[in-house]
Amino acid sequence: MDQLQDLQAQLRQFVAERDWQQFHDPKNLAMLLASEAGELLAEYRWVPNDQADAASQEGERRARILSEVGDVGIALLLLCQRIDADPVAAMRAKLEINRTRYPADVVRGKSDRPPLK
Repeated sequence: MDQLQDLQAQLRQFVAERDWQQFHDPKNLAMLLASEAGELLAEYRWVPNDQADAASQEGERRARILSEVGDVGIALLLLCQRIDADPVAAMRAKLEINRTRYPADVVRGKSDRPPLK
């Protein structure tokens, strides 16, 4: 069993022990994911862009950031479990779409989106 499968099994057990499946419909889990992502984002509020990397390494802030990263990851995995989606396969598929949508020779060093084909 790989690490992701082991973590998913632990999440299923954690949820089952608390009888929380009844609350974990796709809409609620998507809302959970969005709210946890918002809490992660809040850790960077008012941090200047050129200081974001350093801020990510600051002791107490880093602990809060990693906690929020954990919450975002858990919410994503719970949603994927509920809708029977393989998160790794979904990310790989999206990466392939993005390879076509954002060719390296066209977008290298640019932050704006190229026109969609």
